[in-house]
Amino acid sequence: MDIQNAVYPTPERIAALAGDTAREPAVMLNLLKFRDRAAYADGRASALTGREAYGLYGAGMKAVVEREGGRVIFAGQAKGLVIGEMAALWDAVAVVEYPSAADFVRIVTLPEVMALAVHREAGLEGQILIRVAAAEI
Repeated sequence: MDIQNAVYPTPERIAALAGDTAREPAVMLNLLKFRDRAAYADGRASALTGREAYGLYGAGMKAVVEREGGRVIFAGQAKGLVIGEMAALWDAVAVVEYPSAADFVRIVTLPEVMALAVHREAGLEGQILIRVAAAEI
């Protein structure tokens, strides 16, 4: 399995979500990998760790998501690998529910979220974001 760690979705994937007219909640599973030290694109000096920088983004984002009708279902630290092998374990996991896929796109592109993104970019080495839905397995 080839894993491509990224910080942002492709334009094609955002367009697909934006065009989804279903009014069911969109649940996103976030797998997060933090930088050891925050690295701001504008070159500002920072003593923050990547986790701390991302925390600035996360706190603001949580408030916006909740104000816009979504919720953080779970957020926590990845503690260890139980099954399988990978080169490096994710640092944190979060599950966030948005009112719909289109609302996800609307929320993550709000100007206030875009302003918070400087901390997200500084803190993240990469991320996997998986849209999930309840189903019997």
